[in-house]
Amino acid sequence: MRNKYKKPTTFPCNAGSKCSVSIIVWTLAGFLLLLHFFSLVSHKDGTSGEIELHISHNPSFRELVEVEEENIQIPPPRGKRSPRAAKRRPKRTTTLIDEFLDENSQLRHVFFPDMKTAIDPMKDNGNDSFYYYPGRIWLDTEGAPIQAHGGGQDIGIAYSIEAFAILVDIIGVGCYSSKDMWTWKNEGIVLAAEETNETHDLYKLNVLERPKVIYNDRTGKYVMWMHIDDCNYTKAAVGVAISDYPTGPFDYLYSKRPHGFDSRDMTIFKDDDGVAYLVYSSEDNSELHIGPLTSDYLDVSNVVRRILVGQHREAPALFKHLGTYYMVTSGCTGWAPNEALVHAAESIMGPWEDMGNPCIGGNKVFRLTTFFAQSTYVIPLAGLPGLYIFMADRWNPADLRESRYIWLPLIVRGPADRPLEYNFGFPLWSRVSIYWHKKWRLPSRWSG
Repeated sequence: MRNKYKKPTTFPCNAGSKCSVSIIVWTLAGFLLLLHFFSLVSHKDGTSGEIELHISHNPSFRELVEVEEENIQIPPPRGKRSPRAAKRRPKRTTTLIDEFLDENSQLRHVFFPDMKTAIDPMKDNGNDSFYYYPGRIWLDTEGAPIQAHGGGQDIGIAYSIEAFAILVDIIGVGCYSSKDMWTWKNEGIVLAAEETNETHDLYKLNVLERPKVIYNDRTGKYVMWMHIDDCNYTKAAVGVAISDYPTGPFDYLYSKRPHGFDSRDMTIFKDDDGVAYLVYSSEDNSELHIGPLTSDYLDVSNVVRRILVGQHREAPALFKHLGTYYMVTSGCTGWAPNEALVHAAESIMGPWEDMGNPCIGGNKVFRLTTFFAQSTYVIPLAGLPGLYIFMADRWNPADLRESRYIWLPLIVRGPADRPLEYNFGFPLWSRVSIYWHKKWRLPSRWSG
């Protein structure tokens, strides 16, 4: 029976009215949005596919993505352990990390090979030319060990075909140059320490770490930013110096706490549009801050963003791939190695998403300690899309001058395997992988 109390279904508007127009407009808008999303995915997938095809058909690239394992056996105890290692873990089974931190360990030669295995580019190395050996001593063109820890490099039109690596030494900041990324010439001290003035930021007993140099296209100046501190790490500031040439001399300008915050581990990143950014650990290393520099690169602007809040990350190393920003960071465990993490963002100011541990190969301990090293810089390689050099330092707490370099291939390809934290679903960007190799070299067709 028909329910006489039931009202017939009606629309609040008649056919051909504003209702129909609204439905059409919203349907069209939804279609265009889906089309834009599809084109974005297709563009990134297409470009990534070209990189995948390039890697899969290049024997040199295939060698870089082969997983190389390590099997290091901990020897039985022999004699007395060093006070540093005994104090750190006095009541449990010795681990590989303990052996790494123990300067009297029987495995010392594994982590810190001696001069007998040093890389000497000036010798006739035959088929071993241009090979990187992570962890070995690396000699410059004069036969002296390269001292460039915590530094950075910039390759591009500003430097022509030259690459410059900046270092920290007890007598100041020095510079090395190279045309092939393997043979390095010592260019000398480019920013000298202050010998007598104890109130100067560069006084020889103070701290100067992680100097980074970028070129300003507008002013024609090379600008150096660095971490400036006192011997107790209470100053927590950045310092700025300037030069007409990458090989110096640099004139020291001043130091300050950027944006009014404490600043320790830091880096500088210059974007494609010429805008440069300062990234630094702050709030007692509990978070990172990022903000653009002024147009002359001599100061920070008044814009700053807090990122990775509460995650306790340091040693940031940024790079950009297919419009996406990536950053490798380290945990905060002093001189002891820890697990690296990769973060990604569509905007350099964030939000930044965690992408997990990028390390592949070695063994579990290697991967959880970033191959017993800490990130310092990521070098883009012109003509080799998707391939970068991951620069890291293997710190020697007993003698920092005996620290080692860990240069490894970093490759961006394949889908990310971790869901987004701030947005729904999985990201469109690719996975970042750092592959462990005892011995490797760049593809033969790369010419600098």
